Amino acid sequence: MKKWDLYTTKEIKPEGWLKCQLQLQADGLGGNLHKIWPDIRDSAWIGGSCDGWERVPYWLDGFIPLAYLLENEEMIADAKKYIDAIISKQEEDGWICPCTKDKRANYDTWAVQLITKTLKVYYDCSGDERIPDVIYKALKNYYELLKNGEIKLFDWGKHRWFETFIALNFIDERYGDEWIAELASILREQGFDYNKAVRRWKTPHKIWRFDTHIVNLAMMLKWEAVSCGLLGETYTDNAEKLRSILDEYNGTVYASFTGDECLSGISPVQGTELCAIVEQMYSYELLYAYTGDRKWAEWLEILAFNALPATISEDMWTHQYDQMSNQISCEKFNIIAPFGTNGPESIMFGLEPNYGCCTANFSQGFPKLAISAFMHSGDTVINSVMLPSVLDTDGISIRLETDYPFVNKMKYSIKAERDFTFIIRIPSFAKNLTVNGEKAEAKDIELNITKGTAQLSVEFETSPFFKERPNGLYTVQNGSLLFSLPISYEKKMHEYVRDGVERKFPYCDYELIPTSDWNYAYCPDELSVEQVAVGEVPFSQSNPPVKIKALMQKIKWGTRYGFKTVCAKVPKSLEASSESEQHELIPYGCARLRMTEMPLIK
Repeated sequence: MKKWDLYTTKEIKPEGWLKCQLQLQADGLGGNLHKIWPDIRDSAWIGGSCDGWERVPYWLDGFIPLAYLLENEEMIADAKKYIDAIISKQEEDGWICPCTKDKRANYDTWAVQLITKTLKVYYDCSGDERIPDVIYKALKNYYELLKNGEIKLFDWGKHRWFETFIALNFIDERYGDEWIAELASILREQGFDYNKAVRRWKTPHKIWRFDTHIVNLAMMLKWEAVSCGLLGETYTDNAEKLRSILDEYNGTVYASFTGDECLSGISPVQGTELCAIVEQMYSYELLYAYTGDRKWAEWLEILAFNALPATISEDMWTHQYDQMSNQISCEKFNIIAPFGTNGPESIMFGLEPNYGCCTANFSQGFPKLAISAFMHSGDTVINSVMLPSVLDTDGISIRLETDYPFVNKMKYSIKAERDFTFIIRIPSFAKNLTVNGEKAEAKDIELNITKGTAQLSVEFETSPFFKERPNGLYTVQNGSLLFSLPISYEKKMHEYVRDGVERKFPYCDYELIPTSDWNYAYCPDELSVEQVAVGEVPFSQSNPPVKIKALMQKIKWGTRYGFKTVCAKVPKSLEASSESEQHELIPYGCARLRMTEMPLIK
């Protein structure tokens, strides 16, 4: 049922601000984790004694496309070393994980699902012809062990069974063996049905459960899209039904759900785990590819341009475990945290605050977004997300020069050795669309491109507005960008060693301590936009690429009971305690400390 096929890193290359962002990642934690972190550097996957489960596959899932997108030969060689080591340890029966035969029954095979998906990513990037056979043998072994009852799905593997279909669909296209569809059915039968968990999503409690775990739910959204083909089922857009329920009872302003670490209800001062952001982005990328439904691409943009950069430091050496939309401080809590099941360090920026899964996993966010800029089907190419990049494939070259989403201007330079159809997805919020200077209907642009060269200029307008949120609060939005009142801060650095893991500059831990006021409300005055050039750090708090001027007044907001560094869920009073002041709002993704959801007062 796939609507669009993804290109690979051989065909898409980033430019402009996107390349700057990817280079920051390569120079930061994502590009250096294998040099400094024992769970990657000394992993059992490559013969070491540290983690032999999800962390190396998680890390490779982002490191591999990052290396190939940037054409970084050192990183490409490092990726190959890891893949070679993993392949060399594959057992004769196909088992591929670092687990002895006598312990397989108690080994959570989420790692099998994840490593086969990661190997598929490596194949897409490298074209290494060893990989299809490695995946085939691994999944054939998985099928035989599950069918014979030697292993079964439990815990993470049970709740992430659909992740196997990334690799399973790949080998089905190449081999088409009967056992592949049988394995699909076994996974579906033993896997968890999230339709049965809806009741618990509506009344979330501070209890750790697999079926309310935010990362599981972020992954789950693509379940029907990726599995229905092999299962022989009709696609019903079940993802939208489940997403809308999650949003109604746990939604966030940045198109995700509260989950710190399980669902936490509607609140601007509950957190969302970073792993969930990148996994939800991947789900939306695949949902758009499989269905062509534009809503998934628009929600992808909100996540990618807001939630992802907001929870990673500007140099990309540190990250949070949990982010809050109203985040007035990032200081370690005393003993008890305000989160559902996460600890006192979850909001700090560091190497592995709270838990290391996000340390390994966050790197997939920007690289997979870059790969999603263009998609294709037959002789049709679509610019699905307007990112500065070059597509060079099969006699077609398209260069897109743009600072979108900060500026709504796109310049396409096309060279074609053959005729093809070119579609540009225009966001639903676009106004006054022009193509080569002429007014056009505000909908997707579809052009028949003939052999030769062509230039295409596309522009549209967006208007900032107050978007209503629950609890009488509002946020400012302009296009795909959310805006926040930034809070100035001082950084307090912590260098130390814990459990043999060293934290030292630049991958030490940081607390962000506020130095400016945050207790404001919006005045219902006109919002004005000011454009600034995009810098070398696209999501910089001190040099944001776009600003919105807003009139605001101080109010008596107050802090959450028991937590002096967390603002109250809603203000204690809407009574103004100051004269009106003009403030500059900046993109949510630029503000590490921020107020995003605030009341409107007369």
